[in-house]
Amino acid sequence: MNPFQIFFKTFFSKPSESINTGNTQSIYDIKINALNGMPISLSDFKGKHLLFVNVASKCGFTPQYKALQELSDAYKATLVVIGVPCNQFGKQEPGDAKDITTFCEVNYGVTFLITEKIKVKGNEKHPLYKWLTQKSKNGVSNSSVKWNFQKYLVNNKGLLVDYFYSATNPLSKKITKHL
Repeated sequence: MNPFQIFFKTFFSKPSESINTGNTQSIYDIKINALNGMPISLSDFKGKHLLFVNVASKCGFTPQYKALQELSDAYKATLVVIGVPCNQFGKQEPGDAKDITTFCEVNYGVTFLITEKIKVKGNEKHPLYKWLTQKSKNGVSNSSVKWNFQKYLVNNKGLLVDYFYSATNPLSKKITKHL
């Protein structure tokens, strides 16, 4: 996009429209695997909202799995919930892939997508969380993951909408108003 186009879009676009100057990366290009080790193609979800949640099995917020499943079921036509296991907060996700799968299915009936266990902060932060937390990549805002069950909502065009701290219930109007 040339400087004139950026100027034009800045002053003549609706406030809700994103201005992509070509510096941001598409979320659909990020590589991540499912908990079973199979690659996930985020581009398969174009046209749907994506809710990324760093999850943990031994956290005070773990009961949110139930609400995440309800949200996934209620908005399945327009939303993909993606749980992202992480053991960086209080070592509250110590299990391996089999342990996590069993825990989620047996305790909460989870059927939504769960990724491989990754790092969401620090020097080894996964590219997905680099995109979610860095304005230079997502084009919207900088943030940091404070604890388990922080949520990041991406709209049906692949643009970051907002993030929500752990205490925000997945069924909150703060989230559902965007769906």
